[in-house]
Amino acid sequence: MTLGGGGNGKKALPFYNSPSWRKTRKAVLARDHYLCQICLKRGVLEPAVIVHHIDHLKERPDKALDEDNLQSVCAVCHNRLHPEKGKQQEELKQRKARVIQARANPEII
Repeated sequence: MTLGGGGNGKKALPFYNSPSWRKTRKAVLARDHYLCQICLKRGVLEPAVIVHHIDHLKERPDKALDEDNLQSVCAVCHNRLHPEKGKQQEELKQRKARVIQARANPEII
């Protein structure tokens, strides 16, 4: 089973689909009462939907299932923790051509 995250996360997919990860993820969400731990520190109650590796999976695969290395976070906080993932989407947006339809002014024709 490959644990490394690679740049696109596809290499880590088998790990995130494994029964051991699913069990650990469920335990961490329950431990954190399904609340984003980052928002909670600011006094905000926000549901957690992601379990985040504090020490990144590709850098520390030995801590992949270590509950002390995992925290429940909301999608917004997870995106802040991983700004590099948003860059891929920005690059795609920049590549798209913007099409503008031009029409002749009927008053001049």
